[in-house]
Amino acid sequence: MADTAEDYSYDYEYLFKIVLIGDSSVGKTNLLSRFTRDEFNPDSRATIGVEFATRTVEIDGKRVKAQIWDTAGQERYRAITAAYYRGAVGALVVYDISSSNSYESVSRWLREMKEHADANIVIALVGNKSDLDHLRAVPTEEAKDFAAENNLLFTEASALNAENVELTFHQLIKNIYEMVSKRKFDMDGMDSSANKNLGGQTITLTPAPKDQKISKNSGCC
Repeated sequence: MADTAEDYSYDYEYLFKIVLIGDSSVGKTNLLSRFTRDEFNPDSRATIGVEFATRTVEIDGKRVKAQIWDTAGQERYRAITAAYYRGAVGALVVYDISSSNSYESVSRWLREMKEHADANIVIALVGNKSDLDHLRAVPTEEAKDFAAENNLLFTEASALNAENVELTFHQLIKNIYEMVSKRKFDMDGMDSSANKNLGGQTITLTPAPKDQKISKNSGCC
């Protein structure tokens, strides 16, 4: 007998796991806190290991819960964070528009993702710290062209003044939703028990602990 919606108490219809990746200090944690809590901490420290936060948004009349994982950018934590690519349906690759080094690292992060993430993952390239335009080291058109060549969504945003933060996350979530709606996502590497069918509506769930931070340390900018 098929499960029905009344069998579960979820307040969302889809749950998408999204990972934030990029070099340390590009502002991944403050992008996350700006989107999920509308907060910015100028004194935040580098993320240790992995932590996550959630926010539920409405896409085409459906409640979608985004579970966004903030991974440490430092090399010594890469072995820890690699496992967190599993089950991710979306990713934000973040660089700092005032740091050419962080932009040059994008290709490496993309290569790493291809090794660990599902082939169907939806990826967005985000140039953070657009408020530092007077210190810009990465031309917008160059990054936009790179994104187009690599089939990536693209935005520039500022966690400091909230510019384009909503747009960045909503654009990614909407694209994931459209991909999942049109075809069944390849669930290899995900717990089959995490997929529930509620009244014919498939809910994409990722295996995850309860909604609490893995690390108590605050993250970087």
